[in-house]
Amino acid sequence: MGTQHPSVPPRAQARIAGNKHPNRGHHASGLIHDHTRHTTSFTVIGNHLTQHPDLSLLAIGLACHIQSLPKGARVDIKTLAARFPEGATRIAAALRELESHGYLRRERQRVPGGRIVTRTTSCNQPAARRHADRPSCPDRPVPRTTATPSGHTPDRTRKPLPAVPQPACTAPALVQSAADLLADLRRHDPRLLLSAADAAHLAPGVAAWLERDVSPTAVRQALTADLPSEGLHRPAALLAHRLAAQLPPPPPFRAPAAPPPVRHPLQTCEGCDRAFRAPGPGRCRDCRCDVPEAA
Repeated sequence: MGTQHPSVPPRAQARIAGNKHPNRGHHASGLIHDHTRHTTSFTVIGNHLTQHPDLSLLAIGLACHIQSLPKGARVDIKTLAARFPEGATRIAAALRELESHGYLRRERQRVPGGRIVTRTTSCNQPAARRHADRPSCPDRPVPRTTATPSGHTPDRTRKPLPAVPQPACTAPALVQSAADLLADLRRHDPRLLLSAADAAHLAPGVAAWLERDVSPTAVRQALTADLPSEGLHRPAALLAHRLAAQLPPPPPFRAPAAPPPVRHPLQTCEGCDRAFRAPGPGRCRDCRCDVPEAA
């Protein structure tokens, strides 16, 4: 029996008239394919991805690259930014596009040893998965997921953020400095792009650090150092944990400095006309000592 070709239609189809075929005819310009059949080292990718009407060109190219990688390859933002020239911000946006359209799934898992890692799953046919996961009731719409600014699908049942330290003084200038520091974190790592609600929750914790004589540079270093290389599932929760767990102690007590000695004005001695310092006119020390002796 000869080799089977599953892609061959089960029965012959009526031919389309030559002058009506959309890809037939003599065109003065346009694309011409010069194809050679692949036999090794190739990846099958559907046109639903390569010709997707809503995805950007960067997202389509990144999806093709990810689908061509072997199992276990690293596809975090840091690794992809080191591989391609587009930069971490554009690559993060492309990953969010693919995740929102179902071509990627990212899940946080705890591995033996207690470390939390991100498992990334590449889906080459999201429509097939959505059809399999569709509820049995045909009248029930499938909810559409959207990506958050940090690049992950929001969880409507997620836990509230951990509590953060509270400053003893809530001066407006101190709280504003804390808010500005949080807004600037995304310049150091694009994954630390916070929502307004998350920044408002974290600002008192940053203010508590600044209140303890910690410089803004030191606070920024404590929040951004040694971040996991995988995608952050919830950056605000990580920052809240660091603000509470790594809160430095209050600065050491410093006794108030002794007041400077009082410097009296110059006076002219009434006995010897010598200048001396005293709170008011009178005699100098020598003249005051001579009076009892004379007596």
